[in-house]
Amino acid sequence: MPLRSDQFATHGAVMLDNTTVRFALWAPDAHSVEVCLQPDLRLPLQRGADGWFRGRWPATAGSRYRYCIDGELQVPDPASRFQPQGVHGPSQVVDPAAYPWQHRHWQGRPWHQAVIYELHVGLMGGYTQVIEQLPRLVALGVTAIELMPLGQFPGDRNWGYDGVLPFAPQHSYGTPEQLCQLIDQAHGHGLMVLLDVVYNHFGPDGNYLNHYASAFFRPDQHTPWGNAIDFRRRQVRDFFIENALMWLHDYRFDGLRLDAVHAIDDPDFLQLFSQRVRRTVTPGRQVWLVLENEHNQASLLEGAFDGQWNDDGHNALHVLLTGEDDAYYADYSQATVHILARCLSQGFVFQGEVDRNGRPRGEPSVHLPPSAFVLFLQNHDQVGNRAKGERLTRLCPPQALRAATTLLLLSPMIPLLFMGEEWGSEQPFLFFTDHHDALADAVREGRRAEFAGFKAYADAEQRAAIPDPNALASYTDSRPHAPDDPHSPWQAFYQQLLHLRQHHISAQLPGCRALGAKVIADKALTARWRLANSCELRIDLNLGTTAVPCRLPEASTHLYYCTGEPLDHNQLGPYSTLVSLLPPHTPEHVHD
Repeated sequence: MPLRSDQFATHGAVMLDNTTVRFALWAPDAHSVEVCLQPDLRLPLQRGADGWFRGRWPATAGSRYRYCIDGELQVPDPASRFQPQGVHGPSQVVDPAAYPWQHRHWQGRPWHQAVIYELHVGLMGGYTQVIEQLPRLVALGVTAIELMPLGQFPGDRNWGYDGVLPFAPQHSYGTPEQLCQLIDQAHGHGLMVLLDVVYNHFGPDGNYLNHYASAFFRPDQHTPWGNAIDFRRRQVRDFFIENALMWLHDYRFDGLRLDAVHAIDDPDFLQLFSQRVRRTVTPGRQVWLVLENEHNQASLLEGAFDGQWNDDGHNALHVLLTGEDDAYYADYSQATVHILARCLSQGFVFQGEVDRNGRPRGEPSVHLPPSAFVLFLQNHDQVGNRAKGERLTRLCPPQALRAATTLLLLSPMIPLLFMGEEWGSEQPFLFFTDHHDALADAVREGRRAEFAGFKAYADAEQRAAIPDPNALASYTDSRPHAPDDPHSPWQAFYQQLLHLRQHHISAQLPGCRALGAKVIADKALTARWRLANSCELRIDLNLGTTAVPCRLPEASTHLYYCTGEPLDHNQLGPYSTLVSLLPPHTPEHVHD
């Protein structure tokens, strides 16, 4: 029988039976706590050790409630399972066993099969509209969808990283039951479903923890979002681990991507998190844990976590494609093709070297398999954190983008696509929020101030033209509009490449190892990997505008795919990628 998170829960409202709920709130700053059940019933909770208030009271699924702190302040449950009226409204009791799962025997898919499609549920129209897209994504060759964060945020539109109630799926996307249906239908199509979760901060509007549980935070440590979360405390650790268990067991997500863990300043939490999550996973079920981590801690990828978003690879490819060298791209602007070669052969670029700010960054990663790295050309951050949210279709020649996409989809790293990328969308993806009054002003001005270090926005007048995150148009303009033709050239291109990946590469990734990468010109290289069947995967890439000399494999190889201008066997054309699968013991001269 599948596990449920209430078997592990210490926080929140847990249904004990159809008519009884156990309420539990950690409120060490409070003298008294009551459950205020709508419409007007107030029931006391018993104060226990270490700041806990608990009680068992009659309630049913659908009951709405708040906690009343010291007889005055009414707040939502920080572990609320649903907020039908938003972050300031009442919480709702949810029965995690109520949904009738159709594909209850789904066990997941191996990580080496992952082709990830990142999407924003709101922009796609909500859970039910995402369901409508699943057959198209399967036909494209996608094997996993990744949802941007769902934890309840203020207002109706947001990227999701301003969430304040991480257990409550955003009410404007649909109901908890509809979220279950999305995951259930995805499993029926053979798709994994991953979720982006934010455990490094809470958003600025709707977080009441400081009023009754200030110990959740560390006043001696600060993050870009305020005081750091205090992961030294058992109650705080349990809060976030229980959140992960809820998503994995009650909603049956296949994995989690932990946002910006470099902002979690606790050396033990991530290891503990992985251990406790994996202990709850039943034998045979495949669950995947992925990081975003600027610190490039390769040690976390040696068993605790399965993969990390490889910003190094993206940044090098972006510089080669666009020539941009502002801000963090400055670290990748010199000898960029050598940087990309290191990424393809060793994983991380920064493995302890000093960055542009004079800080050492990263750990050696050459021993890790290529599948420990998630590679992408675009994602929500890299598109949306641009001042005007331009996609690569507006920043580089289409031939260059096709060449880079071939590398992305046929290299042994795990590829990630961003919604709309597969049809060459030219719609922007802007930063958008739904804040009001002084907070809206602060977010708008803070957003524009971030770009003062960029040459294109050095002038205040130029920064004033950056779209206002709170304007409705910033949200509506970010909706990717699918082409009328489902067989558009870009989609056919992606589908062809993913078909090749599935039939020639994916099954051979376990045990794959890099054989090195050789720079052959300013924007050209050759990279090689030994696959599990002892064949050699070779990718020759030229992102330059002129042909470069290169001794290429013969067309008689197992896989011989080329994008770009026609080639002879002594040169690689401009904006070209040649992908070859060479049988074992191929004569060495093809590597010259």
